[in-house]
Amino acid sequence: MTIARMIEGRTTDIVSCDAATSVRDAVRILAERRIGAMPVYAEGRIAGIFSERDVVYQLSEHGPAMLERSVGEVMTAPAITVVRATGVLEALGLMTRRRIRHLPVVEADRVIGFVSIGDLVKYRIERIESEAEAMRSYIQSA
Repeated sequence: MTIARMIEGRTTDIVSCDAATSVRDAVRILAERRIGAMPVYAEGRIAGIFSERDVVYQLSEHGPAMLERSVGEVMTAPAITVVRATGVLEALGLMTRRRIRHLPVVEADRVIGFVSIGDLVKYRIERIESEAEAMRSYIQSA
């Protein structure tokens, strides 16, 4: 199964910010939208990912003063991305190896989707449950 199938039908409104945005404003966006991460753009291109982890690491190192820094200074960069054709299991493997929880889906240097490890695990569980039900039905009808 590919990422394309997983994201089909989703809205293309992806919450994001610019690298020049202050960390304080970016944290406000994460909190208001109840999300854990968002893509960061610089000069119209994806430059990195800003996540709750970035906030925690920076608070630990620099204290509350980090809120006045720009997102571009604290984000995780470069962004690790996938394309529509990437398999769900391949994406899960990438997230595990790189110890990340969010992946932008890109096409021609444009972010067309944003998936979390939770999205991928949920999708995988649904597929496994569907396959198990199909197998039970087959066995019962035999």
